[in-house]
Amino acid sequence: MALAERGRGSLTSFEDRKNILELIAEAVAAGCRVFRACEAFDLEVRTIQRWKLNSTDQRHGPLTVPSNKITDEERALIIKTSVSEIYVNLSPHQIVPRLADDGIYIVSESTFYRVLKAEKLTAHRGLSKPRIVERPKAYEATKPNQIYSWDITYLQSSMRGHFYYLYLFLDLFSRKIVGWSIHETQEAELSAILLTDICKNEKISKNQIVVHSDNGGPMKGATMLATMQSLGIMPSFSRPSVSNDSPFSESMFKTLKYCPMYPSKPFEDIEAAIVWMQKFVNWYNTEHLHSGINFVTPESKHKGDDIEILKNRNEIYKSAQLKNPNRWSGKTRNWDAVTAVKLNPLKEKEKSNTKEKLQQAC
Repeated sequence: MALAERGRGSLTSFEDRKNILELIAEAVAAGCRVFRACEAFDLEVRTIQRWKLNSTDQRHGPLTVPSNKITDEERALIIKTSVSEIYVNLSPHQIVPRLADDGIYIVSESTFYRVLKAEKLTAHRGLSKPRIVERPKAYEATKPNQIYSWDITYLQSSMRGHFYYLYLFLDLFSRKIVGWSIHETQEAELSAILLTDICKNEKISKNQIVVHSDNGGPMKGATMLATMQSLGIMPSFSRPSVSNDSPFSESMFKTLKYCPMYPSKPFEDIEAAIVWMQKFVNWYNTEHLHSGINFVTPESKHKGDDIEILKNRNEIYKSAQLKNPNRWSGKTRNWDAVTAVKLNPLKEKEKSNTKEKLQQAC
């Protein structure tokens, strides 16, 4: 079996052939029949005999130069042209037709690209730098009312092409819906009013919370930003076109629209949407056992009642283990309370890069 495992794979290289011949020779010397050893490599005996006759690598490679190969002068001209003042900010898509307009042909566009790639010149060569969007700042919530995530989603109405807009704020630590409203338009003024009401209801003081969202108009509108500044709220935004920078709101909307109680038909009017949303929020906050907070309700997590709930669960499991120890191969289920929730956490590579930058700065 070990012999077969070593022999499987590509058998085309000369080095592979040499290794296989040595292995087969060792097997035969140990008493194995030649054809049995060959079967381990899915080879015929005649193949092994042929390899022994041609024990040296007979390949010499191409002996002629391709007739269409570009010359060293042409290669140098491609490089010189691409870094010239006129063309340094342009790609071969732009350079080749411009050269043709001037009555100049050097090589085809694909060859132009191939040479630039070999010379590592396909990146931005001039002042036209690519857009760099920094990763959002990492935050960590260790108690309620530290980090909110909010977004807007569509609710389908009975009128084709017409939607209602659900504005929803979520506490990251407890996963509680701390505020919501439904409107027929998306406006920064409406989101500002909702945020003001939430801060009043939750007794939020200045410089207490971070509010994270995507880059939509209602999120970055002048009225919303001014309101956040007056309330002492730190704004946080996702990177453009990066949906997973706001995973909590996206997950929330999936739960909303895929729960069994979500209506199968569009809402008749905005009042019907509001009535249904009131029922959903009550269910979600007070009955739904959220997997992200170890299956307690967002309301109990927000109030701090989850500590006692999870403690009781842990005692029940410990008691069950004592009664029937043979049913437990290891520890009981982990019923520890979630003590921290991270928003946009740094990856290990980013952590090491940040650490290096700090060390260099010091």
